[in-house]
Amino acid sequence: MTGVKTAVTEIDIRGTGLDLRDYLRVLRRNWLVIVAAALTGTLLGGAATLLTRPTYTAETQLFVAIQNSGSVLELQQGNTFSQARVQSYVKTVGSPAVLQPVIDSLGLSTTADELAQRVKASSDMNTVLINIAVSDGSPVQAAAIAQGVADSLVKAVDSLERPKNGGSSPVGLSIIKPAKAPTQPSAPNTRLNLIAGFVIGLILGIGASVLRTTLDSRIRGEADLRHVTKAPLLGGIAFDGEVTKKPLLTQSAPQSPRAEAFRQLRTNLQFANVSGRAKSVLVTSSLPGEGKSTTATNLAIALAQAGQTVCLVDADLRRPKINEYLGLDRNAGLTTALLGIADAGELLQQWGEDNLFVLTSGQVPPNPSELLGSTEMEQLITQLELSFDTVIVDAPPLLPVTDAAVLSQHVGGVLVVVGSHKIRQQDLAKALGSLEMVDSTVLGIVLNRLPVKGPDAYSYTYYSNDAQVEQRNEEGPGKRKGRSNRSPRRLEDLPSQERPARIFPAGRR
Repeated sequence: MTGVKTAVTEIDIRGTGLDLRDYLRVLRRNWLVIVAAALTGTLLGGAATLLTRPTYTAETQLFVAIQNSGSVLELQQGNTFSQARVQSYVKTVGSPAVLQPVIDSLGLSTTADELAQRVKASSDMNTVLINIAVSDGSPVQAAAIAQGVADSLVKAVDSLERPKNGGSSPVGLSIIKPAKAPTQPSAPNTRLNLIAGFVIGLILGIGASVLRTTLDSRIRGEADLRHVTKAPLLGGIAFDGEVTKKPLLTQSAPQSPRAEAFRQLRTNLQFANVSGRAKSVLVTSSLPGEGKSTTATNLAIALAQAGQTVCLVDADLRRPKINEYLGLDRNAGLTTALLGIADAGELLQQWGEDNLFVLTSGQVPPNPSELLGSTEMEQLITQLELSFDTVIVDAPPLLPVTDAAVLSQHVGGVLVVVGSHKIRQQDLAKALGSLEMVDSTVLGIVLNRLPVKGPDAYSYTYYSNDAQVEQRNEEGPGKRKGRSNRSPRRLEDLPSQERPARIFPAGRR
């Protein structure tokens, strides 16, 4: 399997094109926002309940009947007549003719129009029943007004239906359900307000989460990465707050998730380069701060722990960091070799107990791009490839400077480190596009600073009956259990039988 070419696709922010899995991922990412919004809505619903003045509703019911008696046919006709008149009586309830006598008798300080807003009259279909409901801040007064409206309606209908030439009204209204003072308020409805507040808050929280995800184009995990490129994901490194103090793989427990993540990266890189053509691997990123230098350093350590002879080259001639991580001297290094001041073999420093040799950056030059793109750099990498099993080159970020794009033409493949929550999709697409323009081979992507838990986590579960046995198996036979930062040794100081094969030209001074 040869190096996989980067396939940069159009950035799909997925405005309205979210599928079900995307929605579930959005909910998992923003569950705190959603829960907070739902709780806030519930609290607001409760606050609205407490701040709302209680309202009590008293109800009464009247029956409409024909006053005369007769045959069955006359009774049926009378019943039909009553049903037809009921709707008219319902409308009459809100009139001043019914309400003004109630106001006068109870001594209410309101008008008929204002009282009509608190009085509701209705009737059931195909019945001769009239329902009257009155709302008031006092349960006793609500019952008194309801009873007064019912009595006033009886008198008003009797007066309206009475014949002009005298006699009794053919229609009679009877109160069949007297009004009683309610014991519980009808409003506010505490349960309804709490449920409504919760539902509204939940909907707003989900909407805000979807909008936030739609507008935020930062890469958080593999799902976001796939919106930009189809390059294989070779590994994911979880965020560790101790990295700034302990950046090296050897400073973590052998069975820790961080150590296992780099071993997994080492294995996946070997599969991505199964043909062995890419003996030199350039490690870069799109922007500073994504963790490329620590990734390059720890990858080199992991490869050396597996028994390979590894050369780690600090080609970040603008902000070199590897010498700080490993505690090495960088006064003489890559720039020294490129200028022909010293042979590269004399500048290599061994680190640790394994066959890991480091070529530090050397003095920071004024023209890094010209040095890295020079023929001398290409020849140096070729010589290192012949002398070591693997050459790891730490290069500057792609977007601020052109160093990495220039240098990528001299190596077998490129490993791009992507910092979770640090870079936006459009920036990564631009960085990968710069590699594609120079026809570089992208072996894969490493997601760094991933969350330990959640939908974007990329963790490993390590199972072992005996951690010490697994550690010895990982180190290989005859190797010591402890690895420490012992004093670096130059390649020239090693006995000849311990030196890796060299073809560096002699006498280059």
